[in-house]
Amino acid sequence: MKEVLCFGEALIDFLNTGKTEQDGLTLNEFRQYPGGAPANAAVAIAKLGGKARFAGQVGNDGFGRFLGEALNHYGVDTQALLCHPRAKTALAFVTLDEEGERSFAFYRDQSADMVLKPEQVSPQWFSNQPIVHFCSNTLTTSEIAESTRQFVQLAKHQGCLVSFDVNLRHNLWPAGKADIKRVNELVLSANLLKFSREEFEYLAGDEPQRFIKQCFQGNCRLLMITDGGKELEYFTPDTSGIIYPPRVTTVDTTAGGDGFIGGLLFALAAEPEPQDALQTKLIELLTFACHCGALAVTRPGAFPALAVLNEIQQALSGNETVSSLTALRNQQ
Repeated sequence: MKEVLCFGEALIDFLNTGKTEQDGLTLNEFRQYPGGAPANAAVAIAKLGGKARFAGQVGNDGFGRFLGEALNHYGVDTQALLCHPRAKTALAFVTLDEEGERSFAFYRDQSADMVLKPEQVSPQWFSNQPIVHFCSNTLTTSEIAESTRQFVQLAKHQGCLVSFDVNLRHNLWPAGKADIKRVNELVLSANLLKFSREEFEYLAGDEPQRFIKQCFQGNCRLLMITDGGKELEYFTPDTSGIIYPPRVTTVDTTAGGDGFIGGLLFALAAEPEPQDALQTKLIELLTFACHCGALAVTRPGAFPALAVLNEIQQALSGNETVSSLTALRNQQ
């Protein structure tokens, strides 16, 4: 099985778990969860039984140590997890509405993940040609964007398959909106692209078909558009289609997208020729990933909510995809 290297932010999600009334005040209660989109993806892969490594930077503080311990707990390789001596670990406060949809308040100005420098991105990370994965939250300033470009360039130089989950958080960008030009520069560099419906519409503008064509004129081999619990739309250079994820009762959507992309990368890494599998086993791979994402939203938090392989096998029992799952199990 190939290794998957996930790059970017590991941070603390303080999830709003309830309210308490005291002395005429309504006090929100928050529980500390390990998180960060690429860190979530790494844990999703490791919990399914894959080989995952996380590359990023946390602070030399209690939160940073907790994140390192949590990644190790789930079997993620943390040799590329760096520790900044002064900058603090990033924090996010997450509130949920009645449907489990999130809103975020980030404390990430000059945090450890944001001050990782290009020269800290080591060519040795790519020596065994892993599948690599990143998100857009390490594009929000010109400085961290340069480090992300360095990561992608080194990966491509080594012939790695590059996955980009766009995962826009507009409130992290200085202008209050993501820089379309900067994000799309990286979009055109990636082989696997995942957008939410809103992200796709924002980046594609008024010409969605032209945008898709541009992606495939670049490096893209699979483009996916998710829409919460609604249909997944997918495109390859040769085909397109729709897959409907399983219906579940949503508790917390925090890890849904990361569970999906982690499931897909795990399944690809289990294939002898991942790029060939994008053609020969695409529906099986996407069905598996949809079940991983769906299960993750039925539980609170990120790392603890992500699926293990036997849960997905049980969910898919009787499904035509079960044959590919048996193959995955036999390759571990």
